[in-house]
Amino acid sequence: MIKISETAQIHFGKLLSNQAEGTNIRVFVVNPGTSKAECGVSYCPADAVEPTDIRLPFNGFDAVVDEESAPFLEEAEIDFVTDKMGTQLTLKAPNAKAKKLGDDASLNDRVQHMLTTEVNPQLANHGGQVSLVEITKDGIAVLQFGGGCNGCSMIDVTLKEGIEKEMIAKFPEISGVRDITEHAHGEHSYY
Repeated sequence: MIKISETAQIHFGKLLSNQAEGTNIRVFVVNPGTSKAECGVSYCPADAVEPTDIRLPFNGFDAVVDEESAPFLEEAEIDFVTDKMGTQLTLKAPNAKAKKLGDDASLNDRVQHMLTTEVNPQLANHGGQVSLVEITKDGIAVLQFGGGCNGCSMIDVTLKEGIEKEMIAKFPEISGVRDITEHAHGEHSYY
């Protein structure tokens, strides 16, 4: 589930040697499966391990993961790197914002996953987000925008030149996209 580099394992070993006996590390995701997901690592004293936690053995310590975070930490990597700026611990969790999809995932799930992991992080820079409402019989992905996208004058460019092109290239079953958001300026608009 989680790959911890040799240098990171050595780093954790040093840190844990100054902690109470039986202390391990906890790897977790706050707000898993959302665009606000954030990953973290903390000390995990022996009495803080829950019966449902998953224990991953490493060199001299365990990485403890709670049941809710586990699916979002698939393919996560922790490294301890040295560069021009000094040393730092890095944690990469490509599935933190959305669970990894199985090979048998439906088209709806795959499209929503794309929106969640690829499109929404870009829209979040402007306070916006998009979600899938449905996919019609003729392959049109019907989308609903919110936040900063609601009432935005560039929504047509975002929809047709960005999202639609990416979606059609990635999913041959999709023939186009349609926005059902009420963008007329009013109380519901972001601006």
